[in-house]
Parts: sequence; structure tokens; C-alpha cells
Amino acid sequence: MTEVTREVFGQMPQEEGGGVVEKFVLKSDSVKVEILSLGCIIAALETKDRDGNFSDVVLGFDTLEGYTRKHPFFGATVGRVANRIAKGRFTMEGKEYQLFLNNGPNSLHGGARGFDKVLWSPQVLPNGICFFRLSPDGEEGYPGDLKVWVTYTLSGGELAINYRAQTSKTTPISLTNHAYFNLAGQGSRDIYDHEISIEADSYLPVDDNKIPTGEVAAVQGTGFDLRQPVELGKHLQKFHLDGFDHNFCLQQASTRRCVARARHPPTGRVMEVYTTQPGIQFYTGNNLDGSLKGKGAVTYPKHSAFCLETQNWPDAVNQLHFPSALLRPGEEYNHTTYFLFNTL
Repeated sequence: MTEVTREVFGQMPQEEGGGVVEKFVLKSDSVKVEILSLGCIIAALETKDRDGNFSDVVLGFDTLEGYTRKHPFFGATVGRVANRIAKGRFTMEGKEYQLFLNNGPNSLHGGARGFDKVLWSPQVLPNGICFFRLSPDGEEGYPGDLKVWVTYTLSGGELAINYRAQTSKTTPISLTNHAYFNLAGQGSRDIYDHEISIEADSYLPVDDNKIPTGEVAAVQGTGFDLRQPVELGKHLQKFHLDGFDHNFCLQQASTRRCVARARHPPTGRVMEVYTTQPGIQFYTGNNLDGSLKGKGAVTYPKHSAFCLETQNWPDAVNQLHFPSALLRPGEEYNHTTYFLFNTL
């Protein structure tokens, strides 16, 4: 059985449109997750270690103020398009669209005021919570009225996130959750003792602006071969890598499949990621620099967390040989990602 409770988390500032932010707590016998109506943010996720002790394993803030200031998308649902669009520009059905540039020369995670920075309308379910919003035609430069539903359900040790969308005009869409995980517990110094594996034969090399070059490169014989578990710290050293911030290309399937696994041997915590998406961005918190004070007043230095963001391939709207990111009127965007937590 999953218990669902709700409480007031804070009030949005007037310049952000005001409104009450609620926190929804989903609790099973092995996982407790806290989700905000602002940006559908996963603000906390507690899971057991092998001795049965709970720890919060996601980065974030204790108060609403942390989330209304600039932060690196901690726990948020990002959209309309996750990741980067080169030059914030794309041409579709003969028309050119220009988006807001918020990442050097790129548009990142939906633009200046993406899905992470707005209030969603909640509906409590027996085992979870469904958030809805209408993204109006032209919001952040994107075409079409887009109806979006993000549903979180908790069953035992499994948190499922379902994304659905319908549009009035053809529009690019790629939704993901941007939770930062540290299975040792948030506030732990680094993730070097984590073992990571990703079930991908290829990945997307990127240019200096983190835009895919267009090449779909084999992982075989490179530092991107994570098909067998690697201990992250030793692996980064061995291949002289500063960290990962890359899309791994998954076998396309309509049913869920296990695509990534993270294990923290000292605590025994294991997280498996299942998805119906064609890609997963593995990011090792390279841009964290200790300047943000998170939960419990701890700072978050470089490599103190990792993200496994299930998604369409970055910049797919400009790279025609990538899986299509376009949603058309009469179609439904529908993807589910599952995070399964257990111990070994």
C-alpha cells in the first residue's frame, strides 16, 4: 500500500505569479518520495540501505526559496524539450522558430521559464499524484497549445513517472526528470565509489557547446563503454575523463526495459532505471561547484551526484537521422520511466 499526503510547502513570489506550492508525500514500506507542484520537482527521496536505515538520496533544498532562485534543475520535470537545441533554432513545416538562449548559444531544458519553473495543477491518486498544465501556443517560442500530464506512482520500491502530452500544432517535445542522485545520501562528498552500468552500444559525441556532432559512435573500446559495471572514480581516472554529460543511445522498444543501474557497495543501495525512451543522458554533476547550499545546509561540490535522464536524443529537431522529437495534432506523446530501488 502507498500512502499519499499533501501539505503547503510555500507561496510563490508575486513577481513569479504568486500561488501556493504544495508538497505531496508518497510513502511505501521501502521508499518515501516528496514531490512539489512547482515544476513537478522531486524534492526528497528516501530509500533503505542494507541495514534498513533510510537516507534521502536526491539533491535539493529545504525551502521553496531555494527552488525559486537559479539552480541546476534539481529534481525538476524539464520541457518542452529536455537537453539542448543548437542556437535555440529549428525549422519545421517550412517555418523557422527561435527559442530563448539560456545556455550559451543554446536553448536548454525548455528555455527561460520552462516546465520546471511553473505551478502545475495536482490530482491525488490512490497510489500517487497526477500533475497537469496547459503550455500555451508560443510559450518560450514553441508552437501549439500543449496539454501535459506528469504522473508519479509509487509501488513498493518502484517509482514510475508517466509523461503524456497532446498538441494543437506540430511541436517538438522531449520530457524528463532531472533528479540528482547520490546513493550514499545527499550531501555525501562524491559519487566515485558508485558502480554504474548503462545498456547502450553507442553514444553521441558532442562539440564544445555540448551539441551532438551528428555522429552515433560505438562505445566499444572507449571510456563510454559502460555495458559492464564500472567504479566511477577509477573509470574517470583511467580514461582521463572530466565526467560524463552525454546521451547514450538505447534500443528502441515499446515496452519497458532496464537501461541503467547504479549501485553503492558501502550501503548496498541499488537503483535501476527502466524506460520506453530512445536515449538516456548520463551526467555526473560536472558543473556543481560547492556554491549552492542544499538540504541541511550542506554544499554540493563537483561530482557529488549523478543524473540518469531518460529522453529523446538532444537536438533531434535539427538532426534528421535522430529519432523524431515531433508530436503532431491527433497523436499522443506517452512515455514512462521507472526507478526501482532495492539493496544488495
